[in-house]
Amino acid sequence: MPLIDVSIAQGRTPEQLRSLISALHRAAEESVGALPENTTVIIREVSTELWSKADQTIAERNGSR
Repeated sequence: MPLIDVSIAQGRTPEQLRSLISALHRAAEESVGALPENTTVIIREVSTELWSKADQTIAERNGSR
């Protein structure tokens, strides 16, 4: 029963997020033989102001702050 929990910066379209969900389900099926009905995918979108690396947020790197 795979639980796939992904954090991703906000800014993707609903279509992109849906594509990611489908790809993660396929990966679980192909790599470990997980049944689709037993696989859960959670996508957590994080504001770019709250995601940082090397003491700089994504928003700061993108110049949107």
